[in-house]
Amino acid sequence: MVRIFLTGYMGAGKTTLGNAFSSKMNLSFIDMDQYIESRFHKTIQQLFAESGEDKFRELEQNILHEVGCFEDVVISTGGGVPCFFDNMDFMNSMGETVFLSVSEDVLYDRLKAAAQTRPILKNKSGEELRKFIHEGLQQRKPFYTKAKYTFCGDDLESVNQIECSVIGLRELLSL
Repeated sequence: MVRIFLTGYMGAGKTTLGNAFSSKMNLSFIDMDQYIESRFHKTIQQLFAESGEDKFRELEQNILHEVGCFEDVVISTGGGVPCFFDNMDFMNSMGETVFLSVSEDVLYDRLKAAAQTRPILKNKSGEELRKFIHEGLQQRKPFYTKAKYTFCGDDLESVNQIECSVIGLRELLSL
């Protein structure tokens, strides 16, 4: 039985690496944000706006406990999942946890390109985006670093880089 939780900041590449890794390892893949949106037929932003952060984080925890019991799976968590309740302790007790660590410069490049599809980033200037990333990482890093493993996610831009990262993650996890 294999259960791997990928954690990290938005834009870290959790979905990109998770998809590629699960495919190579013949495991199921779950992106928690997509799972939640499919289950509730609403976007994460809609759910967040309608219920507020506290209720959304409770819903997110319930989904984590549900998918965290699946077997032979790679789970890409939302960026905030590790930072609330006992979520990191739960994930550590249920399987292997990997913090996908990415430099602020790489996150800036990725999130700048995706700013129009992420409402929380929309209309931020370059400096505002850099500050947002820096402050967000500072707040969340203490939770992310509770993962059993840390893996560099800076190089996920090309098919070759993704394939090399899949191999590296497989070696890290001894699979």
